[in-house]
Amino acid sequence: MNVLKEIYKKIKKHNKIIIYGHKRPDGDCYGAQFGLKNMIQNAFPNKEVYVTGETSEYVSFVGTPDIIVPNDLSEDFYKDALSIVVDTATAERVSNQNYKLGLEVIKIDHHIPIDQYGDLRWVDTNFPSCAQMMAYFSTKIKKFKITKPGAVAMYTGILTDTGRFKYRGVTELTHNMAGLLLTKGADVEEIDKHLSSESLEVIKFKGYVYGNFITTDKGFVYLKITEDIRNQYNLSYEEASSVVNMLGGIEGFPVWAIFIEDKGEIRVRLRSNGPDIDKVANQFRGGGHAKASGATLYSWDELDSFINAVHEVL
Repeated sequence: MNVLKEIYKKIKKHNKIIIYGHKRPDGDCYGAQFGLKNMIQNAFPNKEVYVTGETSEYVSFVGTPDIIVPNDLSEDFYKDALSIVVDTATAERVSNQNYKLGLEVIKIDHHIPIDQYGDLRWVDTNFPSCAQMMAYFSTKIKKFKITKPGAVAMYTGILTDTGRFKYRGVTELTHNMAGLLLTKGADVEEIDKHLSSESLEVIKFKGYVYGNFITTDKGFVYLKITEDIRNQYNLSYEEASSVVNMLGGIEGFPVWAIFIEDKGEIRVRLRSNGPDIDKVANQFRGGGHAKASGATLYSWDELDSFINAVHEVL
């Protein structure tokens, strides 16, 4: 509770606030960023409040960053602002590294802490999404009011990061916060329509997923998505990564992953309904949650080492 009051005091103190997120933003990143922006603007209409980061086609209905990276803004623009970084466990993953230039840096996150960056930190792994943290924040600070744009953002963040309320970590509080957001204007049908819409190419690609996954005798199932495959199906990174849970729930295979070739590196989305896998991700320039983590391989040559690391926890 005290840390929430401290964060509120910092927000109240600064006239310019810039809200940062992580590279390749997902629904929870946008949900937390735009949800927090909505609450601050409603409480302090005269403050300058900006969301900065990369664009996301998947959750573009939530909003578009005010400051898209990369951009030509001078460093001076950032120096007189309060930096708030959300949903980002490590400093390296912050999409706009100018957060470091801010007068003060606040970190709000729900991932297992790796980097202790920031002057003030609210990190709580008991929350299944950072967007839920923002909704909870609003219940503890009376001046923070949520209107429809913020409700849509935060509900989307909660929905996507909990796998539509399926993952471990979903609690009574999660449903209470989701219910609160419904009363503030979040429309379940409208949000589901945005999230469920898929291109014909993605539907065809799902057939490829089921026909080309690879299994190991230790209980690991995975899929390699090369640049050639992405080009064949005309897939964005977001579309390719959206299929990860298609490999979940296969009897006898408690850990699964997809490996996506992207801009010269291999992005890994790793999931488990059995052993904790965050320590595997930590070995390969990543991290996250006990059952859902991400990592990066510098080339396909590291794939065998990654598989062996997974086998160590199985």
